[in-house]
Amino acid sequence: MNPHAKLISTTSLLMGTTITISSNHWVMAWAGLEINTLAVVPLISKPHHPRAIEASIKYFLVQAAASTLILFSSMTNAWSTGQWDITQLNHPLASTLLTTAIAMKLGLVPFHFWLPEVLQGSSLTTALLLSTMMKLPPITILFMTSHSLNPTLLTAMAVASAALGGWMGLNQTQTR
Repeated sequence: MNPHAKLISTTSLLMGTTITISSNHWVMAWAGLEINTLAVVPLISKPHHPRAIEASIKYFLVQAAASTLILFSSMTNAWSTGQWDITQLNHPLASTLLTTAIAMKLGLVPFHFWLPEVLQGSSLTTALLLSTMMKLPPITILFMTSHSLNPTLLTAMAVASAALGGWMGLNQTQTR
């Protein structure tokens, strides 16, 4: 990869993560998540073989769908409360939609099917980046809105993710 393109992608990843983590407004958080998505797609498709291209398309489509749910959730909440502040998530539908969107972005159990395929289609360094740094912004949004989210739904997804992840990890033959 061209050193300038790699520098731009790395800078965009850091900038998108910083914007999302430090924002209090839904649109800024969404913009940071989109910057992250657009910065990592070239890194996934860098090897230029069909599996990497397929992985980058899957990653982009899932992340775009989750970002759309985040925008819809924030608009639903803004219509009912008049607030665009992240910490003022009061509408129950908006809370459920946000939980679904964060679960998609993190690859939690009901929405996890895309993650192993994307990790297998990317290089080891990119898979490490996807498994660690790309999870920080959604987890930050989850923490900022945790007082408004359904604890039963979150607990069920956490337990199901831990159980299914451990069970499926026993059958795994690849390091990634």
